[in-house]
Amino acid sequence: MDWTLFAIFFVATAAAGSTGMIFQPGSWYDGLQKPRWTPKPWVFPVVWTTLYILIAVAGARLAGVPGAGMALAFWAAQIAFNTLWTPVFFGAHRMRLAMGVMVFLWFSVAGLVREAFALDLWSGVMLVPYLVWVSIAAALNFEVLRLNRWGRDAKAAEVSASGHSPE
Repeated sequence: MDWTLFAIFFVATAAAGSTGMIFQPGSWYDGLQKPRWTPKPWVFPVVWTTLYILIAVAGARLAGVPGAGMALAFWAAQIAFNTLWTPVFFGAHRMRLAMGVMVFLWFSVAGLVREAFALDLWSGVMLVPYLVWVSIAAALNFEVLRLNRWGRDAKAAEVSASGHSPE
C-alpha cells in the first residue's frame, strides 16, 4: 500500500470524523425519543474510528488499481455525505433533511462496496462493516424521526433543552 495515498485518504476521513467532535449530540438529542436498540454513546466513537481507518485503507488500495475511477467517485461521494450528515442532524437539528442525506450516503457506500469488490477483494471486505453500520445508522435516523413525530417533537426537545424557542 502506498502510505502517501493512505495519509491523504486518512486526512479526508479524519475531517469527516471531526464533525462528530464539533457537533455533539448534547441535550437536544438526549431529549428525543429513541428506540430501545439505540447503541450506547461509547459505541459510536469506537465504531467510527475503526471504520474511518478501514475506509482510508480501502481508498488507498483502490487508488492504486487501474480502472478505479468509478470506485473513487463513490469514495468521494460517500465521504462528502458522511461529513454532511452530522452537522445537519446534530448541528441544525434537521432530522428529515438528515434522513435524505443518509439515503444518499447509503447508496454511495453501497456503490463503493460493489465497485471495490469488482476491483480488489480486500478493499471490498474492509468496506462491508461500513455498509452494515450505515444501514444501522439509517434505521436509527428513521426511528428517531418516526418516534418524534417526523421531527415535530424535535423542536419541543430543543425548546426544553435551551429554555427558549429556536430561531
